Parts: sequence; structure tokens; C-alpha cells
Amino acid sequence: MPPIVIHHKANIDAHTAAPNSLEAIRASLEANAACIEIDIMALADEDFLLVHDDQLQAETTGSGSINACSAEIARGLYFKAYEGRFRVPLLSEVVALLKAHGGTTRLQLDFKDVYPYPTDEPLHRLLRLIEPLGERVIVSSAADWQLRKLRRLAKGLDLGFDPKFYLDWRTEKSDPRQPPFRLGAYGYYDDHLLSLEKRWSSSEYLADRCEMLARLVDGVSVIYINYGLLTHSLDDGFNWAAALHEMGIQVAAWTLDADNVAAVESLSALTTAGVDQFTSNTPLALGALLKVV
Repeated sequence: MPPIVIHHKANIDAHTAAPNSLEAIRASLEANAACIEIDIMALADEDFLLVHDDQLQAETTGSGSINACSAEIARGLYFKAYEGRFRVPLLSEVVALLKAHGGTTRLQLDFKDVYPYPTDEPLHRLLRLIEPLGERVIVSSAADWQLRKLRRLAKGLDLGFDPKFYLDWRTEKSDPRQPPFRLGAYGYYDDHLLSLEKRWSSSEYLADRCEMLARLVDGVSVIYINYGLLTHSLDDGFNWAAALHEMGIQVAAWTLDADNVAAVESLSALTTAGVDQFTSNTPLALGALLKVV
């Protein structure tokens, strides 16, 4: 069975709609996307907003904290990079759109609220909002503490985990507010004690980190990993997909775009390694490439 291609922020190749917009989601649905990924953050009440940053002014025509913004005000917000042409959707609107459209397209909710809420109300709110879609939803996050709370509240909820706060491989500067902060002895960004000195082979080190990270959240079905980390690990003799498959967990590589030379060059090795899903801003072109690698 060929790997699944996830539409990152509902992007679909040359389509001109704003990422995370209802127009982009509708276009992805019409293209029969297997899975659409969108970003969500909790509003002060009622709903969630499809944004990536916790400050409204970063992406929208509003200002201030997302968590302090009411749903009523949020309904009047637009993506500012698109000159007021696309309104910022609420999660309830996305659920209604998928419900009305029917089909089997899954919705990956990338849960961007990192810090714990004062109460569990936003988590209960999320579960209530997505209930109409049933098994068509998977909630993913790099905040394993949020996922553990969701697991306690909803035993059957499909969850996915991104271990990027614990282990990463990168050549470009990242957000200085987010761990891991230190380049470890094995060449990976890792703040764990194991990374201070090279006492094992790289493959042994990665195998131990993989086992630990995979057990942070009970019952995750997918682990989402930076494609650079996956390819560099293969060079070091460790296959994340093979190891996670033994634990009953799928692997999704992010974010591979057809116009990114390095990403395309890694595609053959990643598919051979057994990667199950690929997140892309160019899902149609990437899907075509996957048919020939």
C-alpha cells in the first residue's frame, strides 16, 4: 500500500487560497485528500481558531493573545497576508464542512497550545467539537503532556506525537524559545543526559531515544518526525520506521515539498525504510513522485 500524503495546512500545490482557510480545506476535499492537517489553538470560549502562532497579529488582522480572544471577535478575523480575502476559520466550521462533504478524508488537528490550561475546559471543548467526525480525526501535538490529558479524557481518541521538543536534527536556526537547545555529542539536538558524551554507537543511542519517546503517550498511532532527522538517522544506521512498526506505530515524515531538492532526494530512502505518511505543501506533485520512486 503506497504511503499517505497529508495536505499540510490544507495546502494543495498551486492553489491560491490561504493555508488553514476554509477555501483551502474545501479544495483539498475536492481533490480527495487522504488526510488534511490544520493548526488549532484554543480561543477564550466556545471554539478553536486555525492559527499556528499564539499571537493574533502574527497571522491575522487581530491583535493580542489567541487564548484571550472570544469566538465572537474571532469570526471577524482575516489572514492579513492575503489582504482580507480569506477569513480565519473556527474549528466548528471545519467540522461542519467535513461532515457535509462526507467521504473518508481524515482531519489531523495539530494542537499548537503548548502550555497547560488553567482548567481542562478547552480539552473537553475540543472533544465535544470533533465528536461528529468520529474516527475521521487524529489529534497531534509536540506537547506530550497535553496528549496524556486527552488520553485520560478520551480513551479511544486517535493521537499522534511529534518528539521535536526532545530530539531534532537541523541545519537552520530554530525558534530559540523551544527545546532542544543543545547540539549533542551524536550530532542531534538533544538536551538529554545521554547526548553529553558519545558512549554508544549512534544507532544504539537513537534506538534508546526512540523507545523512550514512543512510550511518552499511551496508545499513539502515529509519530510525526522531521524528514531530516529520519534521513540522518538512516545514515547513522537506525531506521525509525522499522523500530516503531515493531511497537505498532506508524511514522509520518514532515514536511516534504516537491520543489525542495533535499526533500525529493530523501524520498526514495524514506519510502524504502517504510515511512507510512508524508506531510507536504505540494501533495499532488509529491503523490506523483511517490508513484515512481
